[in-house]
Amino acid sequence: MYGKRRAASCLAGRKKWPRYNFWECIRTHRQMRWGRMAKSAPMNVAVWRRPNSYKSMSTFEIEGGVALRGTVRASGNKNAILPMIAACILTDQEMVLDNVPDIIDVRHMLDVIVALGGKVERSGERISVHVASLQSSQISRELCNKTRTSILCVAPMLHRLGKATLYPPGGDVIGRRRLDTHFYGLQKLGASVELGETYDFAVPHGLRGADLFFDEPSVTGTEHILMAAVVSQGATIIRNAACEPHVQDLANMLNAMGAKISGIGTNQLTVEGVTSLSGTTHQVCHDHIEAASYLALAAATGGEIKVEGTDLHSYWMCRRVFSTLGVKIELYKDHIYLPEQQDLRVLRDYDGSMPVIGDGPWPQFATDQMSCMITLATQVEGNVLFFEKMFESRLYFVDRLIAMGANAVVCDPHRVVISGRSRLRGTTMVSPDIRAGMALLGAALCASGKSTVQNANMIERGYERVEEKLLALGARISRRD
Repeated sequence: MYGKRRAASCLAGRKKWPRYNFWECIRTHRQMRWGRMAKSAPMNVAVWRRPNSYKSMSTFEIEGGVALRGTVRASGNKNAILPMIAACILTDQEMVLDNVPDIIDVRHMLDVIVALGGKVERSGERISVHVASLQSSQISRELCNKTRTSILCVAPMLHRLGKATLYPPGGDVIGRRRLDTHFYGLQKLGASVELGETYDFAVPHGLRGADLFFDEPSVTGTEHILMAAVVSQGATIIRNAACEPHVQDLANMLNAMGAKISGIGTNQLTVEGVTSLSGTTHQVCHDHIEAASYLALAAATGGEIKVEGTDLHSYWMCRRVFSTLGVKIELYKDHIYLPEQQDLRVLRDYDGSMPVIGDGPWPQFATDQMSCMITLATQVEGNVLFFEKMFESRLYFVDRLIAMGANAVVCDPHRVVISGRSRLRGTTMVSPDIRAGMALLGAALCASGKSTVQNANMIERGYERVEEKLLALGARISRRD
């Protein structure tokens, strides 16, 4: 049934896209999504309440030509806190999470908790989530559209209610983002999956442990199935699992709740199921993607910054990529230092060939760090090929860089050659997704003259207080709602 429904769904979806102009359809689809983007009110009250109204689009205005200098502190990890909020549904006891970033995606996930009947309180960087009882087994279309991680609530809802219904989740438009790993894992653990206008899940006989092998090391897939496995009957082995820092952090939190997970940090996780989980207090790990973004922007502007609140093990590959671009960073136990006045030149391979910077599953270079590195490359002498293997729409923002004067050749949806150093000029552009939006901010900081980056809300889905942090580093940036 799953295969037939999925095939029918795919065919139905294809009819909506005129085949004669694929790129125009992509642009139209993005514009439709941009128009629906929302900005929540600040969470500065004790009890979380969903904002009554949203503004559709904000704008950043930047005067370029100023090097970033100063100190910035890394925020809590976006990709860790979102599944952690979903995991709060696994227990009827109170969960307390510290170092929580105040970003739009977190607000949307908290909306989901409240809509399901949970209670949320926030004080600064600490949130308390208490889902004593679930009042609904369905997540609305509106909430599903706002956050892709809404699907992570399915496994906890199956544990608590035995069923769950949601609509196809939203998220960044960066190419095909398959959910097959989620469906495969849930089915192997005993859940039924019915795909149509809604996604309907049920566990007629309860979740049962199984031996799983993922066809790709999906981050959200690993997080989701891990949440299902910890409350399944018997043992579960997840092979070819993702092992990014945020996956490890979620696993550590689940263990603190009473789960029995071993193999954390490797691509094979072994889980001994338990009947119930308790509440706990957990500090969210820092966001290594955000930290690398600020380092890339500072290097591109010729600046000098210190990023506090980091660790060592999250940056080994990132440092290798910076080195390829001629950037030296100094790693310490709790911070990273980027010296100024560096001679930025591409480091060619030993045989003299043009280097290739490609992304991949951890511990390879993270796909979310790719966009800001491309902006940095426009300010580095030499040629470098970027190979984005994971998302076919990740590199679409490069045409904005070209419009600003970057010397770039887009080979195909997955590869682009950057030849620097380019003199960028200010322009008006629209942020297409979280990471590309931050990269465009970086390009505006490097450019001569004034630039306008529209759809700033998109950037704020993943970067906390981005305007405030850039101002503290000396950027000439202002926000217009």
